[in-house]
Amino acid sequence: MWPVDPDDFAPGVSKPEDLDHDESWYFLVLDGQLVCVSEQGIPRPVTGDELRWLDVELVSSHYLGRFRDRHCFAAEAEGPVPEGYAATGLFSWLGRVEPSVFYLAGRAQQVVEWHNSHQYCGRCAERMQDHPEDRAKRCPSCGLVSYPRLAPSIIVLVTRGDEMLLARNANWPTGMYSTLAGFVEPGESIEQTVHREVEEEVGLKVGNLRYLGSQSWPFPNSLMLGFHADYAGGEIVCQEEEISDARWFACDDLPNVPPATAISRWLIDAFVHEVQSR
Repeated sequence: MWPVDPDDFAPGVSKPEDLDHDESWYFLVLDGQLVCVSEQGIPRPVTGDELRWLDVELVSSHYLGRFRDRHCFAAEAEGPVPEGYAATGLFSWLGRVEPSVFYLAGRAQQVVEWHNSHQYCGRCAERMQDHPEDRAKRCPSCGLVSYPRLAPSIIVLVTRGDEMLLARNANWPTGMYSTLAGFVEPGESIEQTVHREVEEEVGLKVGNLRYLGSQSWPFPNSLMLGFHADYAGGEIVCQEEEISDARWFACDDLPNVPPATAISRWLIDAFVHEVQSR
């Protein structure tokens, strides 16, 4: 259910000496979009050999590691979208490529965004330098070290007997329902965030939290921690301007829910399987 193979990718910071440039993959960011080749409707990164012939100016390049038999880079370029290539948002890769490739593309976009937003020291304004060993920036003046930062968030499916609570965000497409989610605040534990977010968004108390797994959600830099939680009391009161509707659904009468590649759907499918196995 949690489609991540830890053997798919070996991360790295320094380029190895035996690197095959032509066969390497470049996750190339152009104006915030990923440049890709479409093979039967499935996007794939640009190879090193293809990059050599593109009419773009490479602004930065960052070694990511080895994905199966290919070395991989995150890179940013300037110029027009090359003829024969497409530039799309990362979200359009979700569900169209295998999960490992999606997560790698998300990693690449986060590295580029972090590189661009950490050009200068946040303490003394000196220009930052790449750390010689880690994925980090170091200030040569005051010594501040800045690593890529993630924004942890929770996502939770609240259940009551054989029913699950699903909600609609006011900005979502018509008919789309999903699980509740929210960001961790300073000083909170993950468990405290689950209780607070559920009460804030729908006015309910929950208990018996069970952690199921996590998903990188690079929009732009979240890590989502997924839970099931039991209903413990209260009446549904939707948070104004955020939740337009929330209700209980039976497993055999679900609304339009997120695709199978999203952690919210994993949480839903896990509960459906649990109910059907009783």
